[in-house]
Amino acid sequence: MLQSRALVIALILLLSTTLPEVQSTSIFEKGRRDLLAIPEAIVSYFYETVNKVSPKVSQFLLDTVQSPSVVAARQRFAKEAAKVSIMFEQLIEKIKNLWYTRVLGY
Repeated sequence: MLQSRALVIALILLLSTTLPEVQSTSIFEKGRRDLLAIPEAIVSYFYETVNKVSPKVSQFLLDTVQSPSVVAARQRFAKEAAKVSIMFEQLIEKIKNLWYTRVLGY
């Protein structure tokens, strides 16, 4: 019961504050392949908030995230996100090319 209260308080604190430290750049910029930057910043902020409220719960979260199955799933997700990001960049380049050639007539 105490852990669920701590989790609820942590979620309230998380939702009631802003995330000024989440510094992201446009996904349209060249070389921007880190689609996991924003989720990682949110998780880090959530962990810090939970750690302030209940260190035991934060230790449980840390142990869970470092388990082999979660690490393997995260690596797989990062690999697939990189592929999707590359395909998205190629799509943007094709759209730009079509825009310049067909619409603007360059």
